[in-house]
Amino acid sequence: MKTTLDELLAFTSVVDSGSITAAAEQLGQTASGVSRALSRLEEKLDVTLLHRTTRRLELTEEGHAFVQQARRIVASVEEAEEQMALRRQRPAGRLRVNAASPFMLHVIVPLVPGFRALYPDIELELHSSDQIIDLIEQRTDVAIRIGPLRDSTLHARPLGSNRLRVLASPGYLVQWGAPQTVEELSERSVLGFTQPETLNQWPLRHASGQHWQTTPTVKASSGETLRQLAIEGVGLVCLADFMTHDDRAEGRLVQVLEAHTVEVRQPIHAVYYRNTALASRITCFLDYVSEQMKS
Repeated sequence: MKTTLDELLAFTSVVDSGSITAAAEQLGQTASGVSRALSRLEEKLDVTLLHRTTRRLELTEEGHAFVQQARRIVASVEEAEEQMALRRQRPAGRLRVNAASPFMLHVIVPLVPGFRALYPDIELELHSSDQIIDLIEQRTDVAIRIGPLRDSTLHARPLGSNRLRVLASPGYLVQWGAPQTVEELSERSVLGFTQPETLNQWPLRHASGQHWQTTPTVKASSGETLRQLAIEGVGLVCLADFMTHDDRAEGRLVQVLEAHTVEVRQPIHAVYYRNTALASRITCFLDYVSEQMKS
């Protein structure tokens, strides 16, 4: 479209106010600026819209035909702006969120009822993936990432952090006993991740350093799968507190090698593309999750 909104607004304001001077005052512009906008509009349309004299302005036949369309366009834009203002006051629309399955199940899902009560007009669409996704390809507004960030094309907002612990089920401990030294893990059934390999470095202090590189006997791509395996007594596991809090409180999992454990906290971020203007529905979701994670 060659015609600009400023030109249409100048034209309709002149017609409605009756003069270029009055339109300029109404728009907070100079009379010469409004006059130039009118001239540009007529040049682009290749018609004369107004007959100008020193005493008055009069619409031409083409001007009469065009002014109704121009008013509708200006009104539509004003209505759209009002709708956006209302959305800022009462966020609405679809919000697509992606997170690893354990975080989705143990953190996001319990927060949904409270969030929906505050923001009933937001349509949540929750997607779980244990791999890092392309936000644009998956049409995702915001993704939750746990651990160090590597993608510099993304904006990141810190949401919190979680501690890692080495755990086992009471059943496993009854059968095999609790390991007394880190080195004993080499002879134990260890549950680990298929990728990334850094997740198989457990925060355990030993003679050679602060991290113990495990060799898992059973691997899985999902932390939730490893959690279930550990509860079933298959082996020892190292997982974040957010997914094992209830298990530890209710005795399904027990921390082991506590005296050897280094306090390592995994950072948790919400990420979105740098060229994304944060919609109010995204902002209020991140504010809500961040606040709830503090409590």
